[in-house]
Amino acid sequence: MAVVVTTVAERPHLREQMGGPRWDDAWPEFMDHDPVADLYYSDTTRWAKHILVATDGDEVIAKGYTIPFAFPTEQRQTLPDGGWDTVIRWGSSDYQLGVAPTACSALEITILPSYRGTGLSKTMVAAMRDMVAGLGFSDLYAPVRPSQKSREPDMPMSEYVDLWRDDGLPVDPWLRVHARLGGEIVAVCPTAMTITGTLAQWRAWTGLPFDQSGPVVVPGALVPVHVDVPNDHAVYVEPNVWMRHRLTP
Repeated sequence: MAVVVTTVAERPHLREQMGGPRWDDAWPEFMDHDPVADLYYSDTTRWAKHILVATDGDEVIAKGYTIPFAFPTEQRQTLPDGGWDTVIRWGSSDYQLGVAPTACSALEITILPSYRGTGLSKTMVAAMRDMVAGLGFSDLYAPVRPSQKSREPDMPMSEYVDLWRDDGLPVDPWLRVHARLGGEIVAVCPTAMTITGTLAQWRAWTGLPFDQSGPVVVPGALVPVHVDVPNDHAVYVEPNVWMRHRLTP
């Protein structure tokens, strides 16, 4: 496997391979229905130099998205509890208003299922660090979605991030990848992503009945989905973990 990682700005012709059915199994379907995502993903051409693409030969096998934003500012003194959702709002607002960014946040690293377990995740995080440093930023933040938290949906994220191995690294593999490359855990972002829908929508997204009110454990979800049958809706509020990579531009 001869992997080449560049930005989309450098290889714009690869953009057409970064969507479509081949990526459908990369995330649980309900993850595609966060409305805030459209602020970023509806027009990624503006972020081309902030987006990574990895190829094996002529095939796109992984992609990584970041967003620049101003931080800290007078109004933004701490990383937001709203995590992924809020940093997209901040970055999109800064872009529209012409506010100069001073930091960058990771949004997503996605690897085709057939290439997982090959060490590509480490390659992508390292490439993201280098890309952001090359753009002149001294900090890369990341609202990290721990890869094995879905196995413990009832455990508070504040407890999950305190699970450490004997070697001093996090138990969670995705947190561990970041930590090995210099990322430090800064805080939990308890409302990083909010996804709402009717019960019919949730049934379509998950294949579950959603016929009783209360918490429902959904495969791939980090915490239970809260179901309200009389009012015909369900809400998923996902916690993530803020990590910080200090860089040398």
